[in-house]
Amino acid sequence: MEILVYGIVNSVSLALMALGFTLVYGVSRLPNFAHGALYLLCGYAAWLLVNALGLPYPLACLAAVVFSALVGAAMYQLVLVRVRGMSISEIIASYAIGLAILEGLRWGGLKGGTFVLKPFVDGSLEVLGVSLDYQRLIVVLAGALLVAGLWVFVNQTRLGLALKGMAQDERAALTLGIDSDRMAVVAMALGSAFAGIAALVLLPLGNIVVESGYHVLIMAVAVCIVGGLGSWTGAVLASFLIGFAQILTVVFLGAHFQVVVALLAIIITLILRPSGLFGRQKELEERV
Repeated sequence: MEILVYGIVNSVSLALMALGFTLVYGVSRLPNFAHGALYLLCGYAAWLLVNALGLPYPLACLAAVVFSALVGAAMYQLVLVRVRGMSISEIIASYAIGLAILEGLRWGGLKGGTFVLKPFVDGSLEVLGVSLDYQRLIVVLAGALLVAGLWVFVNQTRLGLALKGMAQDERAALTLGIDSDRMAVVAMALGSAFAGIAALVLLPLGNIVVESGYHVLIMAVAVCIVGGLGSWTGAVLASFLIGFAQILTVVFLGAHFQVVVALLAIIITLILRPSGLFGRQKELEERV
C-alpha cells in the first residue's frame, strides 16, 4: 500500500513538473530549458512576498504565478523569438537564461535551508492504511485539476483550440490566420505558470534551494522524452512509469538512485524508441 500511495504522489509530482515543459514544446516546438529556473523563481517570489512584504499567503501565491507567467512571456519576446527555428540556439539561449536566473539567485543569497514555504494545510490522515500528510494530498488534487483544466482549455475554448491546431500542424494553422508568435507567447506564459503552480504545491515538501531548479529540469526532460516530446498524454503516462520506478528503487536500493532511474529511462527510450511512447519524431529508418 505504501508503494501504491507514494507511487501515485510521486507520479503526479513528476507530471506537475513536466506539464509546462511539454506544453511549450508541443505548441511552439521550443525546448524551454529555463523551465526549472522559472519553477524556482516562482517559489522564491512567493516566499519574498510573504516574508518581506507581508502579503497573505494565497495572494502571494497568485502574484507569484502571474509573475512567473510574465517572465516566461518576456523571455520569448525579448530573446527566444530571435532564435526560434534554430534548434541548437533555442536550447543554448533558454538554458543560458535559466542558468543566469538560478545562479543569480544563489549569488543573491538563496543558500542553505532557511527558505521554506509553509504547507497549505497542516496535519495528516490515513489513506489505505498509509499515513499521508495533507500537502501531498493537495499535490495529487492539484495535478488532477491542472490536467483536467488543460484538457478543457484546449478543447473547449477558442484560444485553446488555436494552441491545439498549432501543435498538430503549424503550417495549416498559419494558413488559417493563427499567429505563430502570439501562440508561442501564450504557450510560454502558460508553461511558466504551470511551472509556478508546481513549485507552490511541491516546494512546501522541502526547502527552496537552487538545486531543486536543476532537479525539476532533469525530471521534466526525462518525462517528456519517455512520453514523447510534445505529447501531453505521453507526459502523463511517462510520469507514472518513472514515478513508480523511482519509488520501487527507493524501497529496494535507496533514495539516491532516483535520478539514476530518470537518466536510465532517457537512455533506454532513445535507444529503443527515440520518438517516445506517443511522440511523432521520425524514427531512424525514416531518416536514412
